[in-house]
Amino acid sequence: TGKQKMKVFDGDEAARAGRYHTVSVPRISRTDDVVEAALREYFLPGNPTDYELRSLSLAPKRAVSMATVTWATTRAQRATPETSSLSRVFRDTLPEAYVIRAKRSSSEVVKIYADWLCKGVAYVSFRIDESHTVRSVITEVLLLLGRKNESPDDYRLTEVMMHCREVQRRVLVMEQSMLDHLHEIRKQLSVQRINLTRFYITAKLDGDGNTQLLVGGLPPGLAAPDYLSLLHQPGSYKQNTATITQIYSKQGAVALEVSSCAEAERLFRLANDSKITVDDKIISINLLPTLILHPQPEQMPRSCHPLLVLINPRSGGMQGRELLHSFRKAVNPHQVFDLACGGPLPGLHVFREVPRFRLLVCGGDGTVGWVLSLLEDIKLKLACTQPPVAILPLGTGNDLARVLRWGPGYSGEDPLSVLINVDEAQEVKMDRWTILLDANEPECAQERTSMPRPYQIVQMNNYFGIGVDADLSLGFHNAREEDPGKFNSRLHNKSVYVKVGLQKITHNRNLHRDIKVQVDNVDIDLPSVEGLIFLNIPSWGSGADLWGSDSEGKFSKPCMHDGLLEVVGVTGVMHMGQVQGGLRSGIRIAQGQFIRVVLQRETPIQVDGEPWLQPPGNIIVSAGPQV
Repeated sequence: TGKQKMKVFDGDEAARAGRYHTVSVPRISRTDDVVEAALREYFLPGNPTDYELRSLSLAPKRAVSMATVTWATTRAQRATPETSSLSRVFRDTLPEAYVIRAKRSSSEVVKIYADWLCKGVAYVSFRIDESHTVRSVITEVLLLLGRKNESPDDYRLTEVMMHCREVQRRVLVMEQSMLDHLHEIRKQLSVQRINLTRFYITAKLDGDGNTQLLVGGLPPGLAAPDYLSLLHQPGSYKQNTATITQIYSKQGAVALEVSSCAEAERLFRLANDSKITVDDKIISINLLPTLILHPQPEQMPRSCHPLLVLINPRSGGMQGRELLHSFRKAVNPHQVFDLACGGPLPGLHVFREVPRFRLLVCGGDGTVGWVLSLLEDIKLKLACTQPPVAILPLGTGNDLARVLRWGPGYSGEDPLSVLINVDEAQEVKMDRWTILLDANEPECAQERTSMPRPYQIVQMNNYFGIGVDADLSLGFHNAREEDPGKFNSRLHNKSVYVKVGLQKITHNRNLHRDIKVQVDNVDIDLPSVEGLIFLNIPSWGSGADLWGSDSEGKFSKPCMHDGLLEVVGVTGVMHMGQVQGGLRSGIRIAQGQFIRVVLQRETPIQVDGEPWLQPPGNIIVSAGPQV
């Protein structure tokens, strides 16, 4: 009677490392029931009869020992008293844990993906047995792909293992048994890992020995010799083994071509393990895949638009991390980049010579703005200077995704349906705006900062807020900084936002007395408001229509590519709540192409949801390049 919890390890490596999942089953359970529960816990497909459990001793200071748990073969046998004791897992003496294993089979079907463009063919599949070596697999794949006259010695079979944070590649030895290799992956690594592993057939090229690295975290604004001098320090790369192929001066990053694969791997491991520093700053090193283009890229079919997927794993709780796994299985894993590992630059550098490609950005509006800003900075280094950008919204807010009809947030759709939507989406233009913040020479400021501050330039995509709107965002931001672990659900985020709003509900800043606004060089007489919002898109505060849908003679209908910003006022927190509830709209004030704001006291502001306190001074908003 009752339930019992047991530890289930997936593979010998997990057992040695102590990584397990807890499975809860009835105390009197048969082996097949426990196997089914373990498969569900690890999200493993397949028939339970293809798996077995091995009992695992966790006694201290003893070697790991395993014994196969006996399988009950048929329902009739399970029903008999003679076999029921053998088929039950739990008795008086209970094993401490189990390792789940796939049963060894004499043959199985493998999928092999071609590393070159094959029209209408994503992969070939066929059955292998004990006699198949890597060489014979390559020979059979070449035959199935119509390359029967080519030698298998000119090709190699590469194992690509897709983790959440990185993609591992390994070239298989030509004479090793393919079936033994698959069994070894399941045994040593994990049964689950085989579902995250692909095999690619690739042609051997003369340049295979060169490896691409992207080094970030360097001082910005230096020349190539200075970057080489910085990198050539004790513990960094060996002299004459690497050359700089591209400099991203503003980002403080350089691309290196390393002549030795072993040296590239040494550098990569060294950066991750011992933290190489340059000018007391830890640098990052990304190992990049090599993109093999058509000999004449301009002859690439006009209908061919490779997809670059950029995913922010920190957006939307754990959604970003799960999408990394999903998309690395849905497309070539080398097209999918983790923004937590070097930002958008590694992926854009890999695609820099592709004449036409598309971007799928998985994250919030801040992530999209990050990618768009980098695209603007490095567009002269890209063959495709303005790739279309699709959005898979994660987390809360997502006003830009709502306007572009990508939805309010990701709700677990199949990655294939997302890819179909990207392929069928219509391209549209969007205005972007440049905001110059100058706190050095405030006009008529009653309070001046003791130290002069340099001007700052930021880019805006969605909206720019001054006053109560930014004050709420700043309160939410500070709460999240204090305890970021709690902010992993939309419901909690919204509850904190409401709590901050209630704290600000009695504030009366009289913002219209503290600032001056010019629109297209015309002074604006501001009404009595607590907040001003400058809108580029018709969505604010998680989908609210702040401008309103009513037509008004002196204002044109807002559009995200009309070259105009809408200036709207709100009277306080209550007014903002009514707008978000659809009961009211904001106070329409102006539309224009060039805006100048003078702050006469320190005031909270926010740009696309990023808030801070801005000292008194001038703020100038002007049109930037469209995207």
